[in-house]
Amino acid sequence: MKILDVFIIGGGPIGLACGIECEKSNLNYVIVEKGVLTNSLYNYPLNMTFFSTSEKLEMGGVPFMSVAHKPTRTEALEYYRRVAAKWKLKVNLYEKVEAMKKVKDIFEIKTSKATYLASNIILATGFYDLPNLMNVPGEDLPKVSHYYKEPWPYIGQKIIVVGGGNSAVDVALETWRKGAEVTMVLKGDGVDPNVKYWVKPDIENRIKEGSIKAFTNSLVKEIKAHEVIIQTPDGVATVENDFVLAMTGYVPNFALLDQLGIALTLDEKHQPCYDQTNQESNIPGVYLAGVVCGGLNTREFFIENSIVHAEHIVGHILEKLKNID
Repeated sequence: MKILDVFIIGGGPIGLACGIECEKSNLNYVIVEKGVLTNSLYNYPLNMTFFSTSEKLEMGGVPFMSVAHKPTRTEALEYYRRVAAKWKLKVNLYEKVEAMKKVKDIFEIKTSKATYLASNIILATGFYDLPNLMNVPGEDLPKVSHYYKEPWPYIGQKIIVVGGGNSAVDVALETWRKGAEVTMVLKGDGVDPNVKYWVKPDIENRIKEGSIKAFTNSLVKEIKAHEVIIQTPDGVATVENDFVLAMTGYVPNFALLDQLGIALTLDEKHQPCYDQTNQESNIPGVYLAGVVCGGLNTREFFIENSIVHAEHIVGHILEKLKNID
């Protein structure tokens, strides 16, 4: 079986950036994505607007043109499709990595469709696939979702939105404007201070005027068929409810890291151990790119500041190949 120079896990923007660097350097590689191209972006809300401006998301010399200053989900999906096509990137879609092991200096990777051998692995898996669960009774009820697409299913419904970050705020405002009765459950005193600056006054004013109800310094205690039990500073509150949208964030795929023996920090971040100069983990030949580098701290890395990881990684791989020669 032919041994690849690089096996890239994840067909999101950072995985594509790694593929571009491999193309530039004539490395033998493949990108494997378990879903659609840029699967994480595909799962974003339909009307989402990026925090970054389009030029900061560009890669591979392909201009990113958007109608507004900040691109939408649809514009990003089209842009990265054009990037993959322009560079003729070797991307295998709907192929899930199932098992990995290292035999001497070579990695054996088994996917849902094939078995590969590779000298190096790049983990660019993002974090949008695995929700950060609340771990409360009733979280598995059909009315509970950790993902949100659009507001139409919630017209005239009693909605509880859990969380105070960008996603939660967008969901609360969008569903309220389409006629939902919205209640937010916020862990702190209010919404996250880092919420998009053009949205933050809107949500705070809606809460202040009472259009959107908010329980601050509160946690969901239990979810029932027609109500939600909330622990508040004033005691337990029972709220009538039709749907719960838990925008509580997401976590990296720690199972993949564990298969390869990648060490994690012992603090609350559970950050993978890697060399920040070249992105190589504690396992030689395994590199980390993108938001996976942050562990549970998913706000430290994003597309804009992670594109450079691809150049650092491939540069280090080329140096190793040069020393072998």
